[in-house]
Amino acid sequence: MGLLEVVGLGRKVRYGIVALGSISQEAMMPGVEHTGNSKITALVTDDPEKAKQLAKMYDVEHTFSYAEYPQMLYSGEIDAIYLATPNWRHAEFAVPALEAGIHVLVEKPLEVSSEQCERILEAEKRSSAKLMVAYRLHFEPGTVDTIERVRSGELGDLVYFNSSFSQMVDPANHRAQSGVLAGPVLDMGPYPINAVRNIFEDEPTEALAVGVRHPDSGFGDLDDTVSVTLRFPKNRLAQFTISYYGNKLDAYTVVGTKGSIEMNPAYMYGKPLQSYSVIGQKEQEESYKDTDHFGGEMKYFSDCILHGKDPEPDALEGLADVRVIEAIHRSLTSAQWERVDRVEITRRIRKNQVETLSAQKSPEMIKTSSPARGQEKTPKN
Repeated sequence: MGLLEVVGLGRKVRYGIVALGSISQEAMMPGVEHTGNSKITALVTDDPEKAKQLAKMYDVEHTFSYAEYPQMLYSGEIDAIYLATPNWRHAEFAVPALEAGIHVLVEKPLEVSSEQCERILEAEKRSSAKLMVAYRLHFEPGTVDTIERVRSGELGDLVYFNSSFSQMVDPANHRAQSGVLAGPVLDMGPYPINAVRNIFEDEPTEALAVGVRHPDSGFGDLDDTVSVTLRFPKNRLAQFTISYYGNKLDAYTVVGTKGSIEMNPAYMYGKPLQSYSVIGQKEQEESYKDTDHFGGEMKYFSDCILHGKDPEPDALEGLADVRVIEAIHRSLTSAQWERVDRVEITRRIRKNQVETLSAQKSPEMIKTSSPARGQEKTPKN
């Protein structure tokens, strides 16, 4: 039948889901079927009972342990993987997939260091396969509309960006149990970093960061709350605070000489994103359609695979965010401004990337839990 399975009058990209934690179960797997161009044909986990139950739920014939991952890559049963392991294991699975000619949809951040990101980039250059970083908001209507309004000049000259992103994270979750790789900078930082880089359509030159540790947070030797200032060309500033110990909030505001736009909520899925703008004296509120962020990004990526198009966001986009994260980590140690190693980005979000698949209801999760403090699972859509 060839590389891509023929289904009815169309073709579907066959995915192996690598790691079956909360993000895969709650958000990605429920959205695959209604993409119309994608299907799940394999699962990777070291938990046989989880594999059995999820394979039955999604009618998946093939399951593999992590030790059997190379076997899956050459099994002929998949065309692509969705990679949702902990961040520091992305290169471990992305590189051999690309070397095997398997396409890769990898969760953000691309990796935990620019060195590891560049390993992935080199593997992609040598491969016939494509890689996309799962920046789901690049396909979300409210996010793309905000960027288009900024591009139109509606806000005038851009002056600054400000964002708050917080959630009460369970100290027992792996996000807080991984030494220098733990914490909100790598986990939550990509959201405001990626938002402002695309809104300003430029790269920051310097970063200054301050972290604090609340004694009652339960995180121990970990900055649970971090505030960052980024300096951009043309005298523009971006400031954001991310926290594992603040009440739930995700919002940003971009301010120009003629107007401002506030997005609140701005980053999370499962509810409509909303904007409040002031242009001159005119005020406007808008609630955008609640879409399936995860199914939408997979639909887009599968379309790129099926039609030979290069996806946006690509690996360079992932590297650019990690370069900023590295400067933030250096600043947390030095307590000084740290230079950001610039990545030249030639492709940005476009209006035609918007996906409007209807939001899906999250199923009951199998042998996994939400990272949120005091919750067995995250709220359903």
